[in-house]
Amino acid sequence: QLHLVESGGGLVEPGGSLRLSCTASGDQLNYYTVHWFRQVPGKEREGVSCISVHDRISNNQDSSEGRFTISRDRTKGAVYLQMSGLKPEDTGTYYCAARRISYCTYEYDSWGQGTRVTVSS
Repeated sequence: QLHLVESGGGLVEPGGSLRLSCTASGDQLNYYTVHWFRQVPGKEREGVSCISVHDRISNNQDSSEGRFTISRDRTKGAVYLQMSGLKPEDTGTYYCAARRISYCTYEYDSWGQGTRVTVSS
């Protein structure tokens, strides 16, 4: 069974940047479509950005507004979310999710525990 681990969260000032990483054990993440989600206080969990197993990217623009970039490093078996121009409203817990399918969806088999992002001065 795929076990996902997110890392890279932390405290950053407004306007700053962070790179979140999603790695896996139990199988190779390269065979999966991976989607970043976030849950911010007072709101339901929302999709941020997705990269399919064929590296097709689908962004949830309402969330990222073009400030977030998803990428995959197949040599490391990792998927990243580069976040720039961070705003206080980006504060929340960020999760990666994965499924062994060829397209982005909102239904995933595997979820990580999340990494906390706090944007504050």
